[in-house]
Amino acid sequence: MLDESLLDAPEALARADRRGLLRGAAEAGARVRTAARHAAEAGIAELTPEGRPRAVLIAGPGTAATGVADLLAELAGPTAPVTRLHPTGVAPAAGALRWALPGWAGSVDLLLIATTDGSEPGLALLAEQAYRRGCTVVAVAPQRSPLSDGVARVHGLVVPMATAPYELDEETSSAASPGAFWALFTPLLALLDRVGLISAAPEAMQGVADRLDSIAERCGPAIATYSNPAKTLAAELADTLPLIWTEGAAGPVGRRFAAVLAELAGRPAIAAELPEALPAHGMLLAGDFAAGADPDDFFRDRVDEPQAVRARVLLLRDSLDNGFTAAPAARELALSHDTAISELEPEDGSALETLAELLAVTDFAAGYLALASNGHA
Repeated sequence: MLDESLLDAPEALARADRRGLLRGAAEAGARVRTAARHAAEAGIAELTPEGRPRAVLIAGPGTAATGVADLLAELAGPTAPVTRLHPTGVAPAAGALRWALPGWAGSVDLLLIATTDGSEPGLALLAEQAYRRGCTVVAVAPQRSPLSDGVARVHGLVVPMATAPYELDEETSSAASPGAFWALFTPLLALLDRVGLISAAPEAMQGVADRLDSIAERCGPAIATYSNPAKTLAAELADTLPLIWTEGAAGPVGRRFAAVLAELAGRPAIAAELPEALPAHGMLLAGDFAAGADPDDFFRDRVDEPQAVRARVLLLRDSLDNGFTAAPAARELALSHDTAISELEPEDGSALETLAELLAVTDFAAGYLALASNGHA
């Protein structure tokens, strides 16, 4: 159950936010600026690459690294394949995880390492393997971490991760937090801009930071629910099974939102891209999660029964220039099954700015759901 009264109690939200979820979302713009400065100080702007890499490989643990790889693959498009190297191991602990390069990786490929921890011996071993194969290695990791030292030893480039003072506390550090995501994402955007795979010049990143600041003003704890897009979304998704349908470049945003809801708010959600989402989720709208589903007597006493979970569609759309969209079909399917639908579509801007807006609103919404849900404050 969602405590909606907490959503409009800024001081109570601040006390409950022991993990810094809302604070991290509010500071996303500042984190982008700090991370961009770290990237410049590390020498990324002075790199003189000899052409584009054949492929980009990304390794790192947790939700942040997964989201970074997914977004970079979307932004790079067909210019070069971007592949995440999935870890193996007997446990998710830093010391138990291992990564391996594909057999074809070599001197024309680029290995990116992104981690909020920096103590993973498996990533240090991966950097050594890449060095022996001739791969270029770039890492974003906490400063003075074992991984940073290991990458430096194999002549790789290390960008210190931008951190906030409160994240030094173990209770407030989370690989799924907005701050962690932008701290890892921003330097890698600068790098891939430099090698010609995506467009993320310094002025473009300033636009991203400004857009994140603007969303923080609209979605912050002091803004009432009725005029706050993130609080409104959190209230709409409470006690539902969110079906996150995405279109355009918003696919990675939807998948990250589903992962963050599970990790930070303890809530299941399912993400899929249009138009495939419609047949894939059609039975969820017609089965036990349908709005009108009630297999037993309608007139029985339900006072002591838990509220049934019903599906709710969230439509995330990036700006589509050609107007070719499956959104009308999505709305028709949802409404034909009496299923409520929420929609988020960013204001006009560059591809990076519109994605940043979707990421920011959904990160705030996940934070509000986590804080206002029983057992997750």
